[in-house]
Amino acid sequence: MDRNDVTPFATYILSNHKKTVLYIGVTNDLNRRILEHKSKIDPNSFTAKYNVDRLVYFEKFQSVNDAIAREKQLKHWNREWKERLINEKNPEWKDLFDYA
Repeated sequence: MDRNDVTPFATYILSNHKKTVLYIGVTNDLNRRILEHKSKIDPNSFTAKYNVDRLVYFEKFQSVNDAIAREKQLKHWNREWKERLINEKNPEWKDLFDYA
């Protein structure tokens, strides 16, 4: 997970501070998208409603199709599998925004 990586597409997982809610998304600009979540641009959005603004996991891709395929795959996983994935790369569930 490298902030200097210019790979254009990303699949990401956000959580709230209590780690009770997970949100999976895909974007062509990870920094911009996470700032949108943190700023609660749309106060009626899922992430704003549940205070989901902590970037706990992300993967970067060269292809938008690969990023979307990974997003779909992760959305079909159960909670335990998602937590295991996060724990492998980010065991303390720190906000990785500075590394995105």
